[in-house]
Amino acid sequence: MGELEDAVMTRVWKWNRPVTVREVLEDLQQERSIAYTTVMTVLDNLHQKGWVRREAEGRAYRYEAVSTRAAYAAALMNDAWSQSDNPAAALVAFFGMMSDEQRRALRDAVRIVQGPETSEPAPETSADSTASDTSTPDTTAADTTEENPGSAPGGPGR
Repeated sequence: MGELEDAVMTRVWKWNRPVTVREVLEDLQQERSIAYTTVMTVLDNLHQKGWVRREAEGRAYRYEAVSTRAAYAAALMNDAWSQSDNPAAALVAFFGMMSDEQRRALRDAVRIVQGPETSEPAPETSADSTASDTSTPDTTAADTTEENPGSAPGGPGR
């Protein structure tokens, strides 16, 4: 996503509601000189890339994000990581760049994905008892989630 596309999507994500070209234009004009047709073209490009959906309202459209900013960031990270010839080394290097706050957020995210810790049943002590498998499948948040950040609309760089 280019710099102007990101500036437009930032507003769409922040407002979290269908927006018009005029609303985005007026907000962008507080930072820069920009034409209505430029914002209209950017929103049309974002629509064609699958990042926003639009609904006709009179002679104009209202645009709404298809995915979250978090899903977009996840898709970028996944794309960069999948291009590495050594994914483990890439992760180690990435973790090394993180601040303490980011590492804490990462630990929290891993806990969420892994779900509650399950304890193994205590081993049987009787020599003549047979062990039976009473464990249940390990279900993670990723198994129950409908949204897959790696498949965000348009994907990174498209």
